Amino acid sequence: MPRYLTRLQPVRPAMLTEGPTAAEAEAVTAHFHYLSSLTEQGVVLLAGRTLNIDPSSFGIVIFDAPDDEAAQALVDGDPSVQQRVMRAELFPYAVALFHPALGDDPSS
Repeated sequence: MPRYLTRLQPVRPAMLTEGPTAAEAEAVTAHFHYLSSLTEQGVVLLAGRTLNIDPSSFGIVIFDAPDDEAAQALVDGDPSVQQRVMRAELFPYAVALFHPALGDDPSS
């Protein structure tokens, strides 16, 4: 199955330095639950973010989808993207190296 990487960034970088608005906090919570559900379903392989809080901060999600259209639908279904709290870029992705301590090899 094809693999994809999504790069997410806050639309309003001050969300990281000044804190989120109530609407942003709600969208980020829904985003976390959305990705948690996809992880439990075996779709999302990895999700996380950089810890810096300047405008270069970003998160990534690595996941499997049957094709580009389905991958875009998963990105578009993210509540933080729908509510324009995060902007997302989608890329086809392939794992080149993997350390066995992380569990099953995601390149298979």
